[in-house]
Amino acid sequence: MHARLAGWVFAGPALLVLAVFFALPVAAALLLSLTDFDLYALADPAHLRFVALGNYLDLLRTPLFWKSLGNTFYFVLVGVPVSIALSLAAALLLDSPLARMRAAFRTALFAPVVTTVVAVAVIWRYLFHTSYGLVNWALGHVGIAPVDWLGDPHWAMPTIIAFAAWKNFGYNMVILLAGLQAIPRDLYEAARIDGASRWRQFLHITLPQLGPVLLVVGVITVSGYFQLFAEPYVMTRGDPLQSTVSVLYYMFEEGFRWWNLGRASAIAFVLFVVILAATALLLRFGRRRGAL
Repeated sequence: MHARLAGWVFAGPALLVLAVFFALPVAAALLLSLTDFDLYALADPAHLRFVALGNYLDLLRTPLFWKSLGNTFYFVLVGVPVSIALSLAAALLLDSPLARMRAAFRTALFAPVVTTVVAVAVIWRYLFHTSYGLVNWALGHVGIAPVDWLGDPHWAMPTIIAFAAWKNFGYNMVILLAGLQAIPRDLYEAARIDGASRWRQFLHITLPQLGPVLLVVGVITVSGYFQLFAEPYVMTRGDPLQSTVSVLYYMFEEGFRWWNLGRASAIAFVLFVVILAATALLLRFGRRRGAL
């Protein structure tokens, strides 16, 4: 009895913090999504009306919501594999016995993760500027015409994906590097004795042994990439032709530009359901592949 009471005493402050700063705001946002809370209701609560699922049904009839959802899925389906592939390639290079100055390279590759996303996004916006950007300047020296990277609907989202992959791959690299270093070296030695090439060692030893780590990295990356906001907000403002409007950016516009806070809360919960479904699918796939 005393041990149980002591456990609640020690856990109490953490539970209180979670309740005040997580549970209560989530419950309030859920209630808010069932109302037409806007600027008028903010000024006078008498204007507040209960609309039940009205906000959710309106979203399903809004073309911009579906476009933002499609843009977000495009960003996730392309950006996540690119980011994980870069992370795995960097981790393999750092884990190679041929690598020198590993600590310095590890710090350099991890540096983009700890930099401010807004500041770096501004720099990338200048790098990819059509007229005086460094990228088009380099392409001009090899005879390629300037590309309107952030002004062309076909190139804007790939440019943002490239930025996000560069910005975030260092975090996954550290996790994957830890997973690589935990693989017993005896397995590679036995494979070399049996005549297995490096590619076969990678396919039959590295990837299976990294299964649980890759699953964790996949879940973290997918959930993070679905919350795309800062990159389009700084680099394109959702343009051109709304080709970079993400669900989170659309929620920001509804909530803090048009003050449709009830509708913005509904968007947040729809995004939560999408992330939950994507995570559940990843976990189910990992369980089938034996990663769990």
